[in-house]
Amino acid sequence: MRALLLGLSGLLITWSGIALADTKLPARITPGANEIRYFTSIDGLMDGNADAILKETRQGKAVSAAVLDVCYPVDKNSDRKDRFVVNLAVNGQTLSGTTQSLVDKAPVTVKLTRKPTGDTFEFRGQIAIGQDVTEVASTDNSDISEREFQDSQSTDDGITPQPKDFTEVSPESVGVRIKLDAALDFLKSLKGQDVEVGVSSLAVTCDAMRAGQQTINLSVDPERAPGLIEKAKSFPGVTAAGWTTGMVEMDRAIRISAADWRDGGKLNKDKLANAVGNVLSKTLAAKLSASNWNSTTGKLKLSFKRPSQLYPALGLTETVEVVGLVAPDRPGASDRLMLWIGTPAISTNDENAGAKLILSDDSSGEEEGDQKDDSGSIEALAKELNGQRWDADKSAWK
Repeated sequence: MRALLLGLSGLLITWSGIALADTKLPARITPGANEIRYFTSIDGLMDGNADAILKETRQGKAVSAAVLDVCYPVDKNSDRKDRFVVNLAVNGQTLSGTTQSLVDKAPVTVKLTRKPTGDTFEFRGQIAIGQDVTEVASTDNSDISEREFQDSQSTDDGITPQPKDFTEVSPESVGVRIKLDAALDFLKSLKGQDVEVGVSSLAVTCDAMRAGQQTINLSVDPERAPGLIEKAKSFPGVTAAGWTTGMVEMDRAIRISAADWRDGGKLNKDKLANAVGNVLSKTLAAKLSASNWNSTTGKLKLSFKRPSQLYPALGLTETVEVVGLVAPDRPGASDRLMLWIGTPAISTNDENAGAKLILSDDSSGEEEGDQKDDSGSIEALAKELNGQRWDADKSAWK
């Protein structure tokens, strides 16, 4: 019996050793270690218009330090932003501090009460900016780890300094990333230049304010885009310059031989415009009425006219406008050109002699979006100009 008990005891010890070896013990947490947590939104702050980030340093469940970063519109009807970053003193559940905004230098006072509510947190209190006081009453706020926060902050403005071709970036579209304190001088340097500045890129976003730099979007004739990019790279404060996405969509692009459309190494724009106009006259069943190249952006604009079929007895006229762009199929020397043709825009007018019927375009956005049937114009151009279409499935010309 004693031998049996000893055997069972040894077996139990062996099993216990195996069980302990297979069990992964939780990682030991160092007492008093700091943990960083973030709130990337505080619901309802400044009527929901503010972009807020609250960074907390915790020891266990207690907050030992906090920093509040708030980006907000200076006026509810304005796209212009201001921002403040304030170090908050922690006194129990109260977070408070003072600072001034970074742009308008307005005085800022923050006093918040932070209260855990299960798995979320509640913030109440006031934020005063100048004479404006905002009441804060925000519930159900969740926090995230530092790694999750850093992953959420990664952004890509799409600038490609050296693309292998123009299948993912557009030949007329240039992006310039520049430090905020240098942006004004850069924009002033563009005055009087043959380049278009994207109005939407002038707005300094909250992401740009936090990064300390913004991206200016420009449109330029593809022939002059390389020179503009090189010049921009040398401008003080510019951190990146290159091509980015623009008007070109590959499903409406064809690739053609450059030799057929160049005279003395330069593009014969009149010859190409006439060829494109002749093809579109047939596919659109319309007569070419005007053709011109934009010296700033290099865009080709073709206008066609045809009788409107909406109400034939009125003798109305449809004007069909098509915008195109031509450029080498890649930066640098190339023996191929890429021709892009946009979706036709159609308007109806009374062009009869004498008193005219005044018409308004009351079509909805969905109806306008349906005006994409251009009677096979892209396919007809590819056939007439011996061009290739883009195969999206294979990511190659066919």
